[in-house]
Amino acid sequence: MRSRLSRLAFAVAAFLAATLVLASPRQIPLSELFPNPAQTKSAVVINKVLERFHYRKVKLDHDFAQEVLDSYLKALDPSRSFFLARDVERFKGGAKRLDEGLRRGELDLAFDVFRVYRMRVDERVIYAEGLLKGSFDFDREETYRLDSPDAPWAKDSAELDEIWRKRVKNDFLTLRMADKTDEEIRERLSERYQGLVRRTHQFDGNDVFQTFMNAYTQTLEPHTSYMSPSTSENFDISMKLSLEGIGAVLRADNEYTVIQSTVPGGPARESGQVQTGDRIVGVAQGLDGAIEDVVGWRLQDVVDKIRGPKGSVVRLQLLPKSAATNGGVREVAIVRNEIKLEDQAAKGSVLDSLENAPGMRIGVIEIPAFYRDFQAEGSGDRNFRSTTRDVRQLIDDLVLKGVDGIVIDLRGNGGGSLAEATSLTGLFIDTGPVVQVKDAFGKIEVETDPEPGLAYRGPLAVLVDRDSASASEIFAGAIQDYGRGLVIGEPTFGKGTVQTLIDLNRYVPGEQNNLGRLRLTMAEFFRISGGSTQLRGVEPDIRFPTADFMVDHGERSLDNALPWTRIRPAEYKKVGSVSVELLALQSAERVSRDPGFTMLVERSKLMRDVEAQTHVSLQERARRKDDELRGSVFKEQQNSYLRARGIAPVDEDSEEQVDEDLLDAQREAIARIQVEEAARILADAVLLDRTERPRAVMRD
Repeated sequence: MRSRLSRLAFAVAAFLAATLVLASPRQIPLSELFPNPAQTKSAVVINKVLERFHYRKVKLDHDFAQEVLDSYLKALDPSRSFFLARDVERFKGGAKRLDEGLRRGELDLAFDVFRVYRMRVDERVIYAEGLLKGSFDFDREETYRLDSPDAPWAKDSAELDEIWRKRVKNDFLTLRMADKTDEEIRERLSERYQGLVRRTHQFDGNDVFQTFMNAYTQTLEPHTSYMSPSTSENFDISMKLSLEGIGAVLRADNEYTVIQSTVPGGPARESGQVQTGDRIVGVAQGLDGAIEDVVGWRLQDVVDKIRGPKGSVVRLQLLPKSAATNGGVREVAIVRNEIKLEDQAAKGSVLDSLENAPGMRIGVIEIPAFYRDFQAEGSGDRNFRSTTRDVRQLIDDLVLKGVDGIVIDLRGNGGGSLAEATSLTGLFIDTGPVVQVKDAFGKIEVETDPEPGLAYRGPLAVLVDRDSASASEIFAGAIQDYGRGLVIGEPTFGKGTVQTLIDLNRYVPGEQNNLGRLRLTMAEFFRISGGSTQLRGVEPDIRFPTADFMVDHGERSLDNALPWTRIRPAEYKKVGSVSVELLALQSAERVSRDPGFTMLVERSKLMRDVEAQTHVSLQERARRKDDELRGSVFKEQQNSYLRARGIAPVDEDSEEQVDEDLLDAQREAIARIQVEEAARILADAVLLDRTERPRAVMRD
């Protein structure tokens, strides 16, 4: 199913952290689903803050208000399987004065839309339950339309009935593909549909208000969001240095809860079995607890199920991103644990068996995040942990080991401290600007290398991928602009904006109610060469072929993302030059015959095809054939690569006990495919530099 990060029913992802005990939520009567005075105040304040301080200047007029309504309808009904065309027409009629209403904090339309939505959910679930009592013809040739936000609204109940007939049939077939019996499937789907009704009836006024206000904020751009008091509490938990849980960030995508990212050092990432884009379809407690189907659940409810104390076990049923809706569910048992700062620390290693450069040694420094122990720093500890301090020590260790060059591995690094991105850059340049920051009022500040001198002046490369974001892009962009080293890999995420948290109560002195907070986009990053890192990210000097199949990823995939733009370059002096043409040709020739890259390219093609898929077959024979073909092609490529490396392939999806040591070796080998090629490229550059002096290839 197509992954769209901007399709959020709720504003923020939640870290799975410390235990939270909740009372059983009650069913909310329709009579309570009306706005209250605190929400009216919040809406007025939010509107004023957005108009004055948001980086993107958009006038709240009639056209923009209509876009807000469209975003709200998408948040509630992204697959267009509940509302009828006549409902939407009535909403649009009521939205003619929505712009004026928002300025006054009038929220009647938002609550009216939700009340209708709740009634439509009740109707659809009654119909779906009726379908489950019958049977389905899985030999019939027909298709089911996947998530279709641009499809027309159903004109009447009969058309909606047909959409739901196929939807229930698809749900049934998906579980059948996971080897469930028909009796188990009917029971599980009935629980799923009744759960949808139950959770919709548990939406209170604060839930409705948050969903609507986030439709408003994300019509501006995707990183601005409203946090209700309860959401603010979860955000505070996520910002602590020590977390207890599985270490994953979740988001809502249509009816699925999706793994947005995993935390470096956390149990989810360490397991090697939880990947970005995986969808959580079931959750169980302990080693033998019953699986609860969580498809269609609210994000917060799934988070509450996965949370738990350190040392306890949670089991997740995951539908891989590459599996579309065709089955292939795997179960992963994870021991919840405390995630400490040192678990995210940079690590060093040496590669010294490069076939293109016998005898040469290339150091690798893996940086999972840009971290800084602000708590220790604030308490006066002069030896507080930070990315820059750790990397400086790793550089010293690698130099003592006689490395000929260093690769900085930023794959999967989603960012972190801006100060660390700036100071880390300073380890590789003598002095000068690193990044420019432009605020909502047009003021530009330049962040500069805080200390003169270099920690390392030798050959350098930076390895990035599609998930390298924010601070990673600042560092990679600065290294590229100075000509200090090669940037290798895939175009980066493209997250070039800056957010801040605003407590809404500060604008309403004396207000007794907690009005929540606003996560506001208030600035943008620009490289010292003048271009933003926003949207386009950092384009590598040498691209890996996996980049050719990137579709709808990163900032480029988000609705209403800020455009790329540029400002005047900062004053800086390039310290070197990088000649890439020959290096790129040499790399392409190696990669073309590398079974590891053949496997990675096949995986990228598979992801592209899944994301481009708009319909799936409802014929069981065709679905199984498609699923088996997809799985066999990938496994054949992976096994071919592993055998070429002398590693016995291990089937991670096997129901039998697998050798954990072999599995770890397999995962490590796959993870090193790109970093080893980056090392070979850097080694080529060193050799080229030695043969072509005095014309330096990459010497400052």
